[in-house]
Amino acid sequence: MRSPIQKGLAFTIIGLATVLTAATGARATARGKPWYRLVRKSSLNPPDAAFGPVWTGLYAASALSAARVYRAESSPARSRALALWGAQQALNAAWSPLFFGQRRPRAALVDLGLLWGALGGYLTQARKVDRVATALVLPYLGWVSFAAFLNKEVIRKNPRWLLAG
Repeated sequence: MRSPIQKGLAFTIIGLATVLTAATGARATARGKPWYRLVRKSSLNPPDAAFGPVWTGLYAASALSAARVYRAESSPARSRALALWGAQQALNAAWSPLFFGQRRPRAALVDLGLLWGALGGYLTQARKVDRVATALVLPYLGWVSFAAFLNKEVIRKNPRWLLAG
């Protein structure tokens, strides 16, 4: 059984990881806005104002999912789920700096593929631990899938002046 201090520390780490991922993305996105406004995008691209509320909800649900998994009884599936949750956080944090900061949509698309795989692995392991935790992350997986489509469209519609990465 975990002590209240251990639980508090774990929930703090989950919260800080989530906030750090969100802040990294927001900072890179803000810096890359002038470039992003110039690229041709899919007609399905949501308005800029939609991204903040959507990501806020997805980050909150993801953090709640991780907290539920952490609260579950210790098991190999729980440990794997938490490791995969951390991996997807790192991959998520890398996407905006790649796409907006470095203007490397091809590299960002590779990152999204890895993120999608980490999320799939998290879902597989979390399902063994807490089905509600799994359900909380399904919209995030859907949004990452949509983001990959949008990312691919930026590559397709802007072949001449995108960086090679």
